[in-house]
Formats: sequence, C-alpha cells, structure tokens
Amino acid sequence: MKIAIYGRQFNNSVLPYVQQVFDSLAKHDIEPFVYEKYSQFISGKIFFPKKFHNFKNHEDLIQSQVDVLISLGGDGTMLDTVSLIRDSKIPIIGINFGRLGFLASINKDDIQSAINSLCSRLYTLDTRALLSVESNINLFGEENFALNDVTIHKRDTSAMMIIHAYLNGEFLNSYWADGLIMATPTGSTAYSLSCGGPIIFPRSGNMVVTPISPHNLNVRPIVLSDSNELSFEIEGRSSKFLLTCDSRTEVIDNSVRVTVKKAGFNINLIRLNNENYLSTLRNKLLWGIDTRNY
Repeated sequence: MKIAIYGRQFNNSVLPYVQQVFDSLAKHDIEPFVYEKYSQFISGKIFFPKKFHNFKNHEDLIQSQVDVLISLGGDGTMLDTVSLIRDSKIPIIGINFGRLGFLASINKDDIQSAINSLCSRLYTLDTRALLSVESNINLFGEENFALNDVTIHKRDTSAMMIIHAYLNGEFLNSYWADGLIMATPTGSTAYSLSCGGPIIFPRSGNMVVTPISPHNLNVRPIVLSDSNELSFEIEGRSSKFLLTCDSRTEVIDNSVRVTVKKAGFNINLIRLNNENYLSTLRNKLLWGIDTRNY
C-alpha cells in the first residue's frame, strides 16, 4: 500500500503523535510520500524509521499512484488536502490534532489502531459532494471547488451588503446581511451550523443557503436540491467583498457575477469499521450528555 501524508506546521506538543504515525507506518513496511513543505518542517524534529518520498502538488501525488492520503491536523488541514486530491478519487483519512474534528475523525490517542485498520483495509468509503464556483472573471484557478462551503462576505467593519440571489435564473431573494453561506452536507456542521443552519446528512443530495447576521429576522436558512444552480449579484456601500471557497479567499467587487453549483466530482473520506456519521455527531455535539434523558 502506498500512503501519502499531508500536514501543517504545529507546536511541539504534537511531535509525539507525528512520530507515532511514522513509527506505525514503518511497522507495516510502508515508505510514505510526504508533502514537501511538511517534511521540511518536521525534519530534525522526528526520526524517520523508513525511507520516505516527497510530493509537491496534485500532479506529483497522481504520478506517485498513492492509495490513501493521511491528513495530520484538524478539519482545516483536511480541507487543504482536497486541493491536492481533486478528482483523483484518492481517499482521505484525517487524524485529529485540532479541537472539534468532524472531518478529521481519528483521535490522536488511536493512531496505532487506526493505521493497523487502514493497512489491513478494514474501512469503508464515505463519498462526499462538493460545490464549484464560476464567475465572469477567473477566480480560484483550477481550485474553484469546496468540500465545506462557499461564502460571500463583507470586508472587516464595512456596512452590511445586499446579495441578490437567483435560483436557476429565477429571482429567489435579496439578502441584507453580513454575508451568505452556500454549504454542502459536509459543510452543514461547520460555519453554516454556527450561523443557525440545519445539519444535513451526507449523500442527501442537498445544499443549504444560510444568511450571516441578516438584517431581517424572518430570513432563514433554506435547503435546496444540489441539482439547482445559484447565482448572485452583490451591492453595498463598500466597493470590495470577500468570496471564499473553503479556506481560499478572493477579493471581489460588485461587478463580479458568481454562480455556485454542484461540482462534477466527489471526494472519498475513509471511515474505519468502528465509526460512522451518527456516532461522530453524537460525540462532537455532546448529544446525550444529560443522563436524565436515558
């Protein structure tokens, strides 16, 4: 099995867990492919028990013909890997060094058992839909897709904006708000949830539109089929706004027309046989913590 590893910079408290990842892979005689910037960061900080290879970008990853990519960090780190994976269908598994961790679901205390299961192929694939962004100017280049959400947002302390939304070309609503979130089912438990949006189950075939601090209190999140296409026109006192695609951000003005729709490919997340989406929801959202209900 060929395994790639991606990560970000971290503080020294994480070093023992990173070392455990490489030690566990060595026990299975695996020479990992490590993201070049990450290998430079950890060089001299951990011991590499096996020879490893580097990769720099999407093309290197494809040429390496890896079977699995391991993300070391939180959900933000795992979102970074989507730009590397793209439409290659290489499955991703995340070991959580962060806090909440909906996507990076493997606890750092379960590293050895998780890698044992991974190398024994004791897992299933959890297919997740993405959104794509198109506009009348070139935005985000070849990385115009999002696993979590696409957001239109005001800049800094500027006044609220007006976002005119159209559903398949037909006028939907004008949102007076700080911004608007278009989230996938995966992203429904991220920024959208914190703004009052609903939880949507994976593979439900939906997306949710959630206003950010709307001026009109009767404006609520709306759930749509992901077969729809949303387009937006923006106006406001400020001349510049922010458009984000997961963790990538572009500054736009009100001349930009934005279209959001379902992307033409999916991402595969790895779920070990001892975990599922419902258990992740209960654990991360602390459902059932009040024992009086049981």
